[in-house]
Amino acid sequence: MMNHILIAAATMALISGAAAHDGEHPAAASEASPAKHQVDKSASPAHDPATAGHSHGAPVGIPGKFADAKRTVKVDMTDAMRFNPSSIKVSRGETVRFVVTNSGKLKHEMVLGSMSELKKHADMMRKNPEMEHAEENMVSVESGKSGELIWKFSSSGNVDFACLQPGHFEAGMQGKVAVK
Repeated sequence: MMNHILIAAATMALISGAAAHDGEHPAAASEASPAKHQVDKSASPAHDPATAGHSHGAPVGIPGKFADAKRTVKVDMTDAMRFNPSSIKVSRGETVRFVVTNSGKLKHEMVLGSMSELKKHADMMRKNPEMEHAEENMVSVESGKSGELIWKFSSSGNVDFACLQPGHFEAGMQGKVAVK
């Protein structure tokens, strides 16, 4: 388990360094939760950035670079357990910078992936509510703060997103990105 924590921390250090090199605003990276996995990453493919966001064997995207993002989509997360907007349209191959704001009083997050992966991850979060995680396909945001998620949508189809804080997914805090 300690190895997974160290790997996650090293990955985040590399991502932070690469993000700063790519021109990402340093304040955005500092508002996301630190990488502290308390569960074996091999237990769920949703925790593996190399396979995160796969649906029916087709990749839904890869982490994007700040310099490649030509469009910014603002997403608000509320304590009514909703994303606004909950439906987003993008083009295949497009890199999108999501600026995700938590206007509620509870911690929220936006996690991209397939519905089956999101359901598995939500179940794991219910069983381990103290678990903190940070992956390339997500951003966790404390109350009153904002964070960024930059993603390149490589395949056509639907990409789901959800808040996987315990109970939030089940309360309907979900959305969809239509990739055309």
